[in-house]
Amino acid sequence: MTAAGSLAPPESGTGRPPSVVAVFVRLKLAVLRNGLRQSRGRTIGWSLGVAMSLAYALAMGSGMVALRGNQYAPVAAVTVALVLGLGWAVMPLFFFGGDDTLDPTRLTMLPLRPRPLITALLTSSLIGVGPLFTVLVSTGAVVAVAHSASAVVVAAAAVALLLVTCVALSRAVAAANTRLLTSRRGRDLALLSGLVVAVGAQLLNLGANALSSDRGLHKLTSLTGVLRWIPPAPAIDAVRSASRGAYGLVGLQLVYGVVVLALVLLWWHRSLVRLMVAPDASTIQAAPAKSAAAERKASAQGRAGQTRGLTAVLPRRLVAGRTAPVMERQFRYLWRDPRSRATLATALAVGLLLPLVAVVQHGSIYQCLWAGGLLGVQMYNQFGMDSSAFWTVVATVATRQDAARELRGRALTLGVIAVPYTVVVTTGAALLLGRSAALPETLGLSLAFLGALIGTGAYASVRFPYAVPQDNPFANAAPGQGGLVALNVLGGTLSSAALSLPVLVLTIALHVTGHHALLWTVLPAGALYGLAVAALGLRWTAPRLLDRLPEILAVVART
Repeated sequence: MTAAGSLAPPESGTGRPPSVVAVFVRLKLAVLRNGLRQSRGRTIGWSLGVAMSLAYALAMGSGMVALRGNQYAPVAAVTVALVLGLGWAVMPLFFFGGDDTLDPTRLTMLPLRPRPLITALLTSSLIGVGPLFTVLVSTGAVVAVAHSASAVVVAAAAVALLLVTCVALSRAVAAANTRLLTSRRGRDLALLSGLVVAVGAQLLNLGANALSSDRGLHKLTSLTGVLRWIPPAPAIDAVRSASRGAYGLVGLQLVYGVVVLALVLLWWHRSLVRLMVAPDASTIQAAPAKSAAAERKASAQGRAGQTRGLTAVLPRRLVAGRTAPVMERQFRYLWRDPRSRATLATALAVGLLLPLVAVVQHGSIYQCLWAGGLLGVQMYNQFGMDSSAFWTVVATVATRQDAARELRGRALTLGVIAVPYTVVVTTGAALLLGRSAALPETLGLSLAFLGALIGTGAYASVRFPYAVPQDNPFANAAPGQGGLVALNVLGGTLSSAALSLPVLVLTIALHVTGHHALLWTVLPAGALYGLAVAALGLRWTAPRLLDRLPEILAVVART
């Protein structure tokens, strides 16, 4: 272990270097401490996040304890163990870039062999909020199924085995995917974490509703015989076996859990060896510059042709001047910029998922308003995504007409995507819900709301811009500008809803007065009203954009 001597000086009086484990534990504590010293806002945010996580863990643990003696306690405990294992397994895939300690390549230059490195990393990984959360939740799970003294002894071993298995699995997944997650494609994947979280939240909502329904847990109980053998659930189920006196089964389940842990550690070991000796992209000869440039040129020409095809279908007067080039530029940003793609993909996916949830749960057709609303919000902070490249806009916008066409091009780019998407999603949800008669009014309200968001979003982009960091895929705004994000989203949504009130009042009035045969008029009225609000918002904002170009550049370039 002489390699560890390069990490810290020898301990006084002993002449022996400190263990690698102790050094890594101190490093982990130093990383946490120094991270909190960066800013007061970071410290407050971290403290609030920890408090909320621990409160949620305590609530889940208490809920599991409350199930003690219930017939559904075993299946609930097994399910909790599986969810914990799944969470630890997928966490590195989406939060790799936000936690430098997950990247083992940062340690490859140290003279350390994989085996002591695994021991040190595994021990240091047990320090943090995640392991504490796992301990609290798994403790509640084992308490729910422990009914004897022997079960209590097994419960202690089960919690430890579950925790070590989850942490080792997380590290193994991170090591196996390091080359991917440190590449451009990996950064794109990290940007999609918001989409995964949003979709996962809705899936969890559907699962919770299904389990809370009549005989929901009873249906899941029939799968207990299979779920209890999926790692890391056998460790928790061993406690239930001990309560029943099936000590042979207890031994089998614990041994099975240890074997799974050993396989995970072996996988981790092989991944570390491969990272330390295998060449990466920096040691592989690059492709000929001429062919690479030709491929990029051909790809750019293909995308430009597709974009011109989109602008060609619009009226020539609408895309006159710089409007068409602005649209081509914005479409190219959406295609090439990972953050823009991720933001749009999240809005499209969640906007489709929420109406589907309404279909599954036989909810309200008015949940389709989310489809247009989530896309309309993309109009807010239009210039923040440009970052320092916004200077090209500043240099070329010289008149009020240029400013109006700049805003029009950005609004049309969003409208070309949002309007057909809203129509398709709303129509599909109405047909699946059997509410085709309500389609005109729902679609009219959606289009009016979308137009209001575009109009107010243009003004908010000019009056309340904020910078978007380009080097941090998890930050939506530069430090100190979080309040502007909330102001844009909350204030814009409320003001757009208020602007949509005339269409809503028309819909309610037709329902109250019994003129159901005239509800179809809400569709053209909403479409025309949304178009008028968007046009007025763009026209009113154009001179303000011309006056505030230097201020906007100073703000959005602050990354």
